[in-house]
Amino acid sequence: MTKMTEDSELKKIEKQKRGQLKNTKRIVVKVGTSTLTYPETGKLNLERIDKFAFELSDLVGQDKEIIFVTSAAIAAGLGQFGLSKRSERVEKNQAFAAIGQGMLMHIYEKIFSEYGQKIAQILLTKDANTVEHQRQNARAVLLELIAMKVIPIINENDAVVVDEIQIGDNDTLSAMVAKIVDADLLILLTDIDGVYTGNPRTNPNAKILNEINEVNSDVEQMAGGAGTSLGTGGMITKIRAAKEMLDARIPMVLAPGKESNIIHRILDGEEIGTLFEKR
Repeated sequence: MTKMTEDSELKKIEKQKRGQLKNTKRIVVKVGTSTLTYPETGKLNLERIDKFAFELSDLVGQDKEIIFVTSAAIAAGLGQFGLSKRSERVEKNQAFAAIGQGMLMHIYEKIFSEYGQKIAQILLTKDANTVEHQRQNARAVLLELIAMKVIPIINENDAVVVDEIQIGDNDTLSAMVAKIVDADLLILLTDIDGVYTGNPRTNPNAKILNEINEVNSDVEQMAGGAGTSLGTGGMITKIRAAKEMLDARIPMVLAPGKESNIIHRILDGEEIGTLFEKR
């Protein structure tokens, strides 16, 4: 088989895998702080939040089971004080999270209700994954909510945990949730287009990878440090989440949250972002 024929066959397989995403039923969608806020001010991007609420509500209407993992509680709290950068003190960030979480949920409640969609708030710590009875309790309530056609909105319990706000990032949290509920798909929406062969900001020849089947040392080297000044994640946390999903044999798509109708486009099989899936 020639290299051209082999590439063509791989492309065909990738397209088939993308097409199968429309059949996924239980979907965890995580949206990062950088996607939910304006980079210039750190304020919540209400227009984008509204679009996500519409998409997620519409998917429930299609009989999909949706779990939404949100970031931006700390950013929302900072915004109340006209700040756009996290504090170096953990307890200060916990205070901002306590302030911002209520505001964030108030906004979600208002916007989702416009589309007739019920929501529920769940705050988790890593104990939900490491302590068996807490894992079972978390699973039970999440499955009950989605059976009721309610969208659980999950965030880390930032106000009471430590260790760099204990789980450390909502990429890890979303992977944990996907495993707890045996999700069919995890979608990470962020401010990057996907995984590139190099840094696209400095390497004009860097190309986006449409599919990754294994997280090895080469893939890990493509990841950098933390993301924006408001968030705790970065490419490295997304790669780690992808590795967990590959190990659990749960497909994951990393895609740009700024794109319009992005969730529907992913489920329609469009080759956007990077798909992580075992061959």
